[in-house]
Amino acid sequence: MAWSPNGRYIASGSWDHTVQVWDAFTGAIDTTYSGHTDVVSAVAWSPNGQYIASGSWDGTVQVWNAFTGAIVTTYSGHTDAVSTLAWSPNGQDIASGSWDHTVQIWNAFTGTTLLTYRGHNEFVDAVAWSPNGQYIASGDRNNIVQIWDARTGNTLQTYSEYTGGIIEALAWSPNGRDIAVGSRDKTVRIWEALTGNLLLTYTGHTNEVSALAWSPNGQDIASGSWDHTVQVWNARTGARLFTYTGHGNTVAALAWSPNGRYIVSGSWDRTAQVWVAPPAYPGVT
Repeated sequence: MAWSPNGRYIASGSWDHTVQVWDAFTGAIDTTYSGHTDVVSAVAWSPNGQYIASGSWDGTVQVWNAFTGAIVTTYSGHTDAVSTLAWSPNGQDIASGSWDHTVQIWNAFTGTTLLTYRGHNEFVDAVAWSPNGQYIASGDRNNIVQIWDARTGNTLQTYSEYTGGIIEALAWSPNGRDIAVGSRDKTVRIWEALTGNLLLTYTGHTNEVSALAWSPNGQDIASGSWDHTVQVWNARTGARLFTYTGHGNTVAALAWSPNGRYIVSGSWDRTAQVWVAPPAYPGVT
């Protein structure tokens, strides 16, 4: 699930093997992309808004024109399902994580592999690129989060404090200092990314945390869960601002609009819902 940089469109991937690009405020479908042959597990919009990268259980990442659906690149460097991906902030490269236990960095327009990170020994289900483009965070099903240099692949920090807590979601703060980690242990933990200092543990969910999005101003976090809710809370204090209960199943994807006014949440209930973000609901918990 991803908002276009101009805030007008949303791209959502599905178990029906498609990606749909649709108007965020009318719901009208603009483009349906059908290039994959299995579940589309990850979608990300290029920083310039012209392209979409979609990752699939078919083992490929495909880069295509966001409005015509014309294919630009198909990357087939993984040997198992692609579960997560992120564009570099400069829009030139993509990091893709896979069930083959690797994260691969490659040029989005040539498909040339630039680096393969092998610091995990389990499925990689979450990848996030730091806002300054220097670092990547990746999380796996062995309860490990790694922070590493995007150019050299050198591991800088390892977070392994998750007991039975498969890593399902990662999000860098907009200022690049902190990383939020959502886990099967029902928590969201915020770490100072490069020092490893634990800043806050959020425990508002009653089931595993499967999706995260940081507000554009860096003040709040939206977290989606298997408890069917999205909770919006202050990233510094952990104080809950709002609980969204519009879904009837696991919330698997989240994205905050670029202007910070709206949130879109995607669920296993087969819906994507756009709703007004706090503080439009002051005092509601």
